[in-house]
Amino acid sequence: MIKNMGTLDRGGRIVIAAVLAYLALGAGILSGIAFWVALAVAAIFTLTAFVGMCPLYRIIGLKTCRDC
Repeated sequence: MIKNMGTLDRGGRIVIAAVLAYLALGAGILSGIAFWVALAVAAIFTLTAFVGMCPLYRIIGLKTCRDC
């Protein structure tokens, strides 16, 4: 797998994932479909942040890292 995400992008994804997980699980604000969508997006953002590769970026040819 070729990395295509920079450090700032990866950090932003972790923050967004944490906020979504908190809204769904911690605060109990989200319910129903919004709950499951938030958890799915949080899981995808966390996975792509740790791996450093976003499949959507690869499809559209976007890279946010300097050294890739």
